[in-house]
Amino acid sequence: MTPAPTSSLDLCRPEARSLPIYNAGISERTARAKYNLARVTKLASNENPFGVSPAVIEVFERAFHQIYRYPDPKCTALRERIQALNAIEADRIVFGNGSEDIIEMLCKALLSPGDRVVTLAPTFGLHEIFPLMMGATVDKVRINADFGYDLPLWRRSLCRAPVKLVMFSTPSNPVGCILRTAEFRELINAAPPDAVLVVDEAYHEYAAHEDYPDSLKLLSAQPRPWLVLRTFSKAYSLAGLRIGYGLASDAELVSILDRVRTPFNVNSAAQEAALAALSDAEHLQATVSATARERDLLADRLNSVESVQGYGLRIAPSRANFLFIDTANSSREIAEALLRLGVIVKPWLEPGYDTFIRVSVGRRADNEHFMEAFEHVMRRRQIDLG
Repeated sequence: MTPAPTSSLDLCRPEARSLPIYNAGISERTARAKYNLARVTKLASNENPFGVSPAVIEVFERAFHQIYRYPDPKCTALRERIQALNAIEADRIVFGNGSEDIIEMLCKALLSPGDRVVTLAPTFGLHEIFPLMMGATVDKVRINADFGYDLPLWRRSLCRAPVKLVMFSTPSNPVGCILRTAEFRELINAAPPDAVLVVDEAYHEYAAHEDYPDSLKLLSAQPRPWLVLRTFSKAYSLAGLRIGYGLASDAELVSILDRVRTPFNVNSAAQEAALAALSDAEHLQATVSATARERDLLADRLNSVESVQGYGLRIAPSRANFLFIDTANSSREIAEALLRLGVIVKPWLEPGYDTFIRVSVGRRADNEHFMEAFEHVMRRRQIDLG
């Protein structure tokens, strides 16, 4: 008798079978092909629309001539540069294939089935997916009615049961809110003494003003182990090369992460490009300032439309390079309607926030294209709903 074929799903860990799938969005090419579009504006992935520094372009020829070599597994030159910029010991820096690679390392190294992770809601999907992958439980603390951190709710959640990992972003993704210095101190002090604190600062270049906390200073003043995550994907425009880094409380934590990472996880071109990007502070500041101006103009335009039309929109104040917009409609339907008009945004599908879309800030023409399409979609829905 021929045995029944074995299902791949039967061989999988239960945690893997039940994982939610990260919504990575679609490419411009896919959008064009789906609806035969002549123009596509991609505002879904929080990329820097102003592009890389000319210094990055200059290093690429040198990097390409070396692609037959394995990359430096320790990212030595880049490590030395980040060490100098942050006044931190070299052995307290870890690198990843994007900062999400480091989140995965953390979860592999630290979490066991049944461990508890506390994070924000709504949240960057991988703050939830990677802990679940390891069999941990994830408790999410909702934002308040003003689209900010609900600190009393955080305090209650952090003291309710043992916590292994406390992970949050500031500016938050997808909302764009920040923890100010006093709030930051209050949240980390509320964490259990044996919890690991993980602060995701993927968008910190957009928020670094007088009320934005010096996370390294504040974290260093308390006893818990910690890691601050940063990336070159956003403000530095290197999303396609995948490179991020973490600044840790101690070398021991980095040593643990090094045990679970792949040995050549950051490619040579990414290392060279990151070094070049760090050398051009003027380009960084120019593009960050331009993005902030466009973000505020776009938010003002959306609020003006709402005041006149009364669609039920709510726009979260943002300190990042995106806006989180409650459309008062199905986010999936709004995003699909926008896609038909050549605009890619990210529908937020997290339970409790599935009327929200996240819209990346683009160049002026991109933002105008979004507004034209969005107003058209909202007008049509208002008419259709009578």
